[in-house]
Amino acid sequence: MRSFFILVLSVLLLAYPQGPAPASASGIDIAFHQPIYINSDQGFTAANGVIAGNGTAANPYIIEGWNISGTKVWTSAAHRTNYLIALVRTAPKEEDRHAGMTQFIVDLSHSGVSVRPIYNLYGGHDFNEVVFDGFFAADDMVMGDVGMGWKLVTSELAFERSGPDRFLSTYRLLVESIRAIGADPDARSANEIGRFVAHLATLRRMSTSVAGMLERGAQPMVEAALVKDMGTAFEREIPETFRHLIATEPALGDGASYAELLGMTMLRAPGFTLRGGTREILRGVIARGLGLR
Repeated sequence: MRSFFILVLSVLLLAYPQGPAPASASGIDIAFHQPIYINSDQGFTAANGVIAGNGTAANPYIIEGWNISGTKVWTSAAHRTNYLIALVRTAPKEEDRHAGMTQFIVDLSHSGVSVRPIYNLYGGHDFNEVVFDGFFAADDMVMGDVGMGWKLVTSELAFERSGPDRFLSTYRLLVESIRAIGADPDARSANEIGRFVAHLATLRRMSTSVAGMLERGAQPMVEAALVKDMGTAFEREIPETFRHLIATEPALGDGASYAELLGMTMLRAPGFTLRGGTREILRGVIARGLGLR
């Protein structure tokens, strides 16, 4: 069994991203590695869960720029963010509800925008409400062209839904669980560990395949939706499986012990299949892409 254990750890190390944090073109580090970053959450205002029902509006100033007012709820990590990307309506609604929407880069250090915390059930602070009240955005802060915001958003979703953060949220628990079981697992534990490692390697290949398609200029919306649907299901299954395999009472805390790591992961796991598009939305995207609806 020791050779099995070494093989598993080798595959896990290959699956996990290594090396220093990549930097964006502006010199601001990406969120995954540093506390200062450009937020990956687009500034959607989702009315009744429908992104296209955007209620954040922008009106042109006499000088070159826009006056933005409205609210964006459930903005991840906005309290640790210097900039975010906001999707706002810049023209009256038409029959095509996706028309007349524009993306802006928002500097949160400027006046007219505030971040309010939203605390979850265990007191953690991950989400926020971002309120725009007469925020001025200059024309040079427009991303792409005015009115093309929805097209940009749909292309960005492929990046958001297919990245490693959609299947590595419970990676640390997977590694620590394998360590806790040890080098001589029983048959059931060995089966579950092997299954998870095989799934992880497959998801990594799927994710890098979508990245290659994006680099070539393709629009792999269905493929990205598949990565997220399968990846977040994988993330949620890990704590549920190992809590039955390892006799540990889950606890709350910062994750310093295995009990705390398991407990906090169990609390956070339900959100994995919600962020970036719910499971139902993703499966609708997949079904349409396959011509099933």
